[in-house]
Amino acid sequence: MEILPNSWFALMLLVLVLGLKHGLDADHLAMIDGLTRFNIRNNRRVARWCGFLFSLGHGTVVVVVSVVAGMVAIHWALPQWVDDLGAWISIFFLTLIGVINLRAVLIAPAHKVVRTIGIKGRFLGRLQEAGNPLLIAAIGALFALSFDTLSQATLYALTATQFGSWQHALVLGMVFALGMMTSDSINSLWISRLLRRSDQMARFASRIMGLMIAGMSLSVAAFGVARYFSQDVTAWSAGKELYFGIGVIAMIAASYFVARHLVREAAAL
Repeated sequence: MEILPNSWFALMLLVLVLGLKHGLDADHLAMIDGLTRFNIRNNRRVARWCGFLFSLGHGTVVVVVSVVAGMVAIHWALPQWVDDLGAWISIFFLTLIGVINLRAVLIAPAHKVVRTIGIKGRFLGRLQEAGNPLLIAAIGALFALSFDTLSQATLYALTATQFGSWQHALVLGMVFALGMMTSDSINSLWISRLLRRSDQMARFASRIMGLMIAGMSLSVAAFGVARYFSQDVTAWSAGKELYFGIGVIAMIAASYFVARHLVREAAAL
């Protein structure tokens, strides 16, 4: 089980950062990419709000699960095998996401913008053709019904109850949802802007983002394996969840600006 802070403020800050990081999950990026692409052709006013609407539905499920888990936490604790299963499920899907996004960058035609690829979206691809705001929010709620999201919400809720009652779990669920809504909203705004461009900047930026997502997914998966098998790695990483989360967010955000800089440098030559 993850070691979470004992300070209420530190716990809120960590959950906010993890919410921001969760919004940058490849499945989120891929589904928001698809929804934005569909709506920019059919309803441009909705296109820029796809990320917010998706995460609003997603966050609603997280808040509900947090409250329910907080209310029953006094009588319930997650067994160790659930934590182990969750770790290996995450490692498997992170590795798969890393490989398929790396492949997407390598095989994409030179004149095309590379699309981010997620796992859930490959099975629910038709859902990307949604233009109704309520339907987009419902898709976000559906995506929250997964092991990783529900287990995270439950963990935060169980940790929050040490500070009082289920109301603390409610606050943490809302903080997590706020972080996720922030990064998802920025993502849809960025995608809608990128899709309005067909120049070298758009193509290059999408490849940098694709490589960054692939690299981060594979790196986090490798770190998960090392932490599972090595007590030294586990001890070293304890209490550093906040820094890891900030690092992932910073590296993904920086990839776009790196692409802009490289394109401008190339254009100046």
